[in-house]
Amino acid sequence: MRDGAPDVRGTLRAWRQVGRAVGAQAISLRVLEFSQGLSPGLRNPGCDEVLYVLEGDAEVFINGHSHRAESESGIYLRPGETLTINNPNPRPLVLISSQCPEPAEEPETVAARTSPLAQVPPPAGEPIVRLSDRKSVSTSDRWYRVLVDEEVGSRQVTQFVGSIPPGRAPDHFHTYEEVLFILCGAGRMWAGATSTEIGAGSCIYLPKRQVHCLENTGDGDLRLLGVFYPAGSPSVRYEKE
Repeated sequence: MRDGAPDVRGTLRAWRQVGRAVGAQAISLRVLEFSQGLSPGLRNPGCDEVLYVLEGDAEVFINGHSHRAESESGIYLRPGETLTINNPNPRPLVLISSQCPEPAEEPETVAARTSPLAQVPPPAGEPIVRLSDRKSVSTSDRWYRVLVDEEVGSRQVTQFVGSIPPGRAPDHFHTYEEVLFILCGAGRMWAGATSTEIGAGSCIYLPKRQVHCLENTGDGDLRLLGVFYPAGSPSVRYEKE
């Protein structure tokens, strides 16, 4: 998750692990690490962005409106919104970010915004949701919980957390682009006839219609964060013919 040199902006260090540079058409995966203090504002003019709080807790300002973010929470940013992080803790706040569609240029760095503009009301709905508050959906011997979807306001992208028991599921594919981030556990990622070992912190990109499956080689659950674009249901998949 921290392979390569990070992009440093104030209190932020960012690692881009999936994007156009590795063949993705419209989705990205970045690891964002905010050290103690107030970050600069980050603004994406034209894309939806979903974030997952991997570690830490902090005050999150979205267009100047204050929210509390804690671990195992999803965050939705609408196009044009500005994100500012105030981390009061000595340990960093770590977010996993996906932008859909990924902008051609790097996000803008603007002045930190900790109060809303008078003429800009807050959007309807809460932009931060906790995993523990979301409904668990079972599919055979697996489960998933959707964090960000239409209910939160995103019609473009879906963010979820899923759990895979020991063993290997049948090969399948999806009609959307997808990124996966392994939260815990160990296994192998299969893409056709090839595979590679994965573990906590592994970042995975799946093109549309890529035949794949995740094999859990451990004794406990393999848990992952998934984001796909366009939006839909994590339960929809197509078996390999």
